[in-house]
Amino acid sequence: MDIHHFIKEAIAEDIGDGDHTSLACIAGDQKGKVQLLVKEQGIAAGIELAQLIFSFIDERIEFRKAINDGDAIRMKDVLFIAEGNVQSLLKAERLVLNCMQRMSGIATITSQYVNAVKSSGTKILDTRKTTPLCRMIEKWAVRIGGGHNHRFGLYDMILIKDNHIDFAGGIAAAIQRTLNYLESSGKKLVIEIETRNLEEVEEVLRTGNVQRILLDNMQPAVLTDAVKLINKRFETEASGGITFNTVRQYAETGVDYISVGALTHSARSLDLSLKAF
Repeated sequence: MDIHHFIKEAIAEDIGDGDHTSLACIAGDQKGKVQLLVKEQGIAAGIELAQLIFSFIDERIEFRKAINDGDAIRMKDVLFIAEGNVQSLLKAERLVLNCMQRMSGIATITSQYVNAVKSSGTKILDTRKTTPLCRMIEKWAVRIGGGHNHRFGLYDMILIKDNHIDFAGGIAAAIQRTLNYLESSGKKLVIEIETRNLEEVEEVLRTGNVQRILLDNMQPAVLTDAVKLINKRFETEASGGITFNTVRQYAETGVDYISVGALTHSARSLDLSLKAF
């Protein structure tokens, strides 16, 4: 799904056969201005998307941003001003707010995690634990917050997880089947495989033919041993039960990446308000 398709479908969901409240209350040729006000501290995200939404609804709307995506924001900051046909402004209001509040919330929590591992060399990744059909904008918000995107879906990377391993008959079998599939399909995809303990890490090292090893639900001491065992032969990623309070400890193990589902599945929307003035 591209961004314009997302906007089109989101507008259709909200407006249906018309914004009848505005059609009833507001003259068709009335002009006005609105501004987006910040009601709590965080990281701004979705300003570029807001501009696209306004333009999609009415390309005559004049949009003037005061702050950029990724900027730190405080209460009473004005993020942008939009001016034009009032009926058009009101049509866009809820979609703009829903997207920006959600994206700013994700960017804010992502920024907190990124700052927590600053100077460690570890990168913070998101996951596929996103809202259906909103993955594009949620992963966009992660990037705005300073994080990095993991695979976008099931189609752009091979990630052999525990269930794949168990159903395939073990680590070596799962890797070999993957290599056979990629050769027969002609696809060139990065291969990552999940491990649950040091024994499984050792088996992956013996088998090879992957690019990254996922170290799942390991305590920091075990993770440290795993990273040393791998010794930079493959990229390393930690996941599973890592919180804001523990992420620095995990980063100090020397792992390359830490994936955090909470960036998207647990982010609280930031409080923003679109007001006429």
